[in-house]
Amino acid sequence: MLKKLVLYTLFVFLVGTATAQEKIFLWQDTGTKNWKQTTLTPYLAENNTSGTAVIVCPGGSYFWLAEETEGHGVARWLQSNGISAFVLKYRVAGFSAFFWNQRTKKHGNQYPDMFNDAQQAIKWVREHAKEYKIDPNKVGIMGFSAGGHLSMSTVCYSSKDQRPSFAAPIYPVVTMNPPYVHKRSRRALLNERRQNDQTMRDSLSLEMHVPADCPPVFLVNCVDDPTVEYHNSILLDSALTAKNIKHKYIQYKTGGHGFGASDEKGTEECRQWKNEFLKWLKENIY
Repeated sequence: MLKKLVLYTLFVFLVGTATAQEKIFLWQDTGTKNWKQTTLTPYLAENNTSGTAVIVCPGGSYFWLAEETEGHGVARWLQSNGISAFVLKYRVAGFSAFFWNQRTKKHGNQYPDMFNDAQQAIKWVREHAKEYKIDPNKVGIMGFSAGGHLSMSTVCYSSKDQRPSFAAPIYPVVTMNPPYVHKRSRRALLNERRQNDQTMRDSLSLEMHVPADCPPVFLVNCVDDPTVEYHNSILLDSALTAKNIKHKYIQYKTGGHGFGASDEKGTEECRQWKNEFLKWLKENIY
């Protein structure tokens, strides 16, 4: 019985890890601070006939990362649907900054570190598109919660060569201003001092910086979200609409927050977003 249990555990481990490749250190040999904290993990789809790729940005309030539910789990789902995925582990403030506010005394990870990581990920995937059998014109980015803010930031603040082909912010943090700001994400992103700087707040509020040449956007959230006030997505939808940007906004009544691509978390209603995204992708990107 014990032998069977060991073999089963080994089988589950191998199945769960065989589809992901070795982590890539995006800043290796560049002199970038804390470079080992930034990695990209590929999940390549064998049947990726469209050449589409998605960089996945987990959430975690810019303090930590929900790597499984909003990262590797999402990547495996994309991979199983013929889309190559890359999980981005970007620099975050960390638990010490959350508990002790130490960044008032030393730098630590904060803006623009995570923005640089996301831009570098897009650049890296495009530079290696040929070896991964990816179309460099079909490299998109998807993010959840604070990762949604990060993914949309690559659209709002990047030069064209670092801008994704499409973006999918899922229940995203959007604004840095009241009354809808997610204060924990703002503190982690800007640090304890800069979070009170109105210029910085405005400069990183996405609804104020949607570019006229914004790529297509797929946006989802739930009205009953207890973590990120649902009006964040309404602000982004309004800004995209005002600029006549091609986008799809789906607002579910139930589902809460943090469900990622899970088949169990959230509600049956909100879990429909996965099929809706695949349909949208085929209609707008393939």
